Amino acid sequence: MKETSSAFPSRMGGLIIMAACFIIILAGMRAASSIILPFLLSLFIAVICMPPLSWLRGRGVPNGLSLLIVLIGIVLIGLALTVFVGSQANAFSNNIATYQAHLMEKLNGLFTWLSGHGITVSTDLIAKQLDPGMAMRIVAEMISGLSGMLTYGFMILITVVILLFEAIDFPAKFKAASHDSKHSSAQLGQIYGSVNRYLALKTLMSLATGIPIALFLWIVGVDFAFLWGLLAFLFNFIPNIGSIIAAIPAVLLTFIQYGPGTALVVAAGYVVVNILIGVVFEPRVMGRGLGLSTLVVFLSLVFWGWVLGPVGMVLSVPLTMIVKIVLEGYDSTRGAAIMMGPAIDEG
Repeated sequence: MKETSSAFPSRMGGLIIMAACFIIILAGMRAASSIILPFLLSLFIAVICMPPLSWLRGRGVPNGLSLLIVLIGIVLIGLALTVFVGSQANAFSNNIATYQAHLMEKLNGLFTWLSGHGITVSTDLIAKQLDPGMAMRIVAEMISGLSGMLTYGFMILITVVILLFEAIDFPAKFKAASHDSKHSSAQLGQIYGSVNRYLALKTLMSLATGIPIALFLWIVGVDFAFLWGLLAFLFNFIPNIGSIIAAIPAVLLTFIQYGPGTALVVAAGYVVVNILIGVVFEPRVMGRGLGLSTLVVFLSLVFWGWVLGPVGMVLSVPLTMIVKIVLEGYDSTRGAAIMMGPAIDEG
């Protein structure tokens, strides 16, 4: 009995120390988010670039030339995005005052229509609760945040170059440095394979979301249609709520331009595209390969978003997958990894 009673305080002490270490690490990550974010983005871009780099090397292209070809592709895509988003953000900012005035005009017309159908609306109360200027500023801040992500471009590019150079010899270094090289190499390969598969398939599904939405908005005649398509592509990486957030500025702008009827049509278009991609095609393409429960995906979205901001929300699933794979590699933490996984069929 004495051994049991003495073991309990020591166990509690260990848990307290672990909790304190976790809180310190968490505070450090939040404080250093401006440094961590570019590195994480660089790491995941490097993971995406590894398959084409390996493909070129497998075709007999020298390492240096393979890396140069991949980097040229990254630079061209980055420059195109920077120029496009920057010009669209400036154009939107120049039109904010006009959009605010049109939004107030549309709202007054909607209130008049409701009053004509016997629905009394207090315009003063609505005006206090709903600030049209605030609504447009939120959209502008969303675009500025997207533009701000691209300001890390040069630093990310340099980091990607270094990571890709290191990736060529990293497996051999890791194998030589690891005590249990076979187990560690298998775990590293599992992490790389899972993250690469997720990012590749999610990118494909996001393209299948963003392109139809951009074309649909362009046909309807919504201003900055291709910007909202790019926003739909990027926010589709955010689980559960990303597609909803991406729809808000486009639907709001459609309401300003054409009124509530066309805004409802645009909202319905978003719903149809996201149901087709997110409910029909994406589960079939990606399957249950993520190995994460729906609750864990949602909690990871909240957690990484709180720690690292919007970019953390985009990277929440890959980061949580890495944590789960690492936990699976040790007997003492395998139970936690099982709890993070999907439901187990009892057949």
